Amino acid sequence: MSSGPVGVAVVGAGVISKEYLGTLSGFPDVRVLAVADLDVRRAEAAAHAHDVPLAGDVDTVLAVPEVELVVNLTVPSAHVEVARAALHAGKHVYGEKPIALLPGEAEKLLEEAAERGLLVGSAPDTFLGAGLQSALRAVAAGRIGAPVSASTAVRSLGPEGWHPDPAFFYQPGAGPLLDLGPYHLTALVALFGGVERVAASVRRAREERVAGAGPAAGRSFPVAVPTHVSALLDFAAGPTATSVFSWDSARPHIHFEVIGTEGTLAVPDPNTFGGPLRLRPNGASDWVELPVRGRTDGRGLGVVDMARAIRAGSVPRASGAVALHVLRAMTAVPESASRGEFVRVAGALVRPTPLPADWDPRGSTL
Repeated sequence: MSSGPVGVAVVGAGVISKEYLGTLSGFPDVRVLAVADLDVRRAEAAAHAHDVPLAGDVDTVLAVPEVELVVNLTVPSAHVEVARAALHAGKHVYGEKPIALLPGEAEKLLEEAAERGLLVGSAPDTFLGAGLQSALRAVAAGRIGAPVSASTAVRSLGPEGWHPDPAFFYQPGAGPLLDLGPYHLTALVALFGGVERVAASVRRAREERVAGAGPAAGRSFPVAVPTHVSALLDFAAGPTATSVFSWDSARPHIHFEVIGTEGTLAVPDPNTFGGPLRLRPNGASDWVELPVRGRTDGRGLGVVDMARAIRAGSVPRASGAVALHVLRAMTAVPESASRGEFVRVAGALVRPTPLPADWDPRGSTL
């Protein structure tokens, strides 16, 4: 079995790559060796900004023998294509969400990885951050009694007001459900385990949107996905959850509460890594802030956990299996809306193992 830092190549030098490259450079269990992009100049700029030794196209970085793990930050429609290319090159893959556009594509990807003896992991890894891990520990310690239900929501007017190239957010594989849903659903799966069935209603407010920032400002583009989603999720372990994902609201709002027999837990935004975390016991007149313990480094915690799994021969927490289950639940949403009935989510899921409270990505285990 190999030892030492896991060699990493980042594929996709877009907006989110800055955060990954910034955080990964501080983790001793990984060593970023290369950056790739369709626009090689953009890859070169990203590599230069973060002292990465090599930049080029995808084939160039996949040919580097020392690269063991590919971090796939491409647009959703390219996730599977790039992941398969990495597997064919003998590399493990950790990708941005969603793992694929359709569950069948993700299933084939995981099957191929298993046949090759390779691992697949997937964002979001925010559930590995201090806020959500502290919430898991609070629930496990019985602070709210037995979990009964959860209520989550994320609403805004959408990303076109700030993103320099927002059109892809409104194409298949994105929209508020597949762009923001993975954060909420992965957090819920970490809390409750697998989703058993889903009921939903969806709407699309406008057929076109207009970019409001960057070089595309003022340009209109088509909307091909629902922009307001209301979902009801029943979990195999018993709890239920209601979730709203909307890019049609002039009032930005993020909400995540877990209700138990003995109290309610106000959980941090699942698209972040920190707190605050608040508890309101039954009969109390106000919230009590709970201590938050863990990591708040940013995107890349899942990559480090996966690197350690590669060296240990174990399973990463932000695994392909978790991502596939979340994708199955999300794709059941429009199916339920179309059919007007509950849709069962295929496959059981074992909850990912919580992190130890003292887990440290900046202290090498290799």
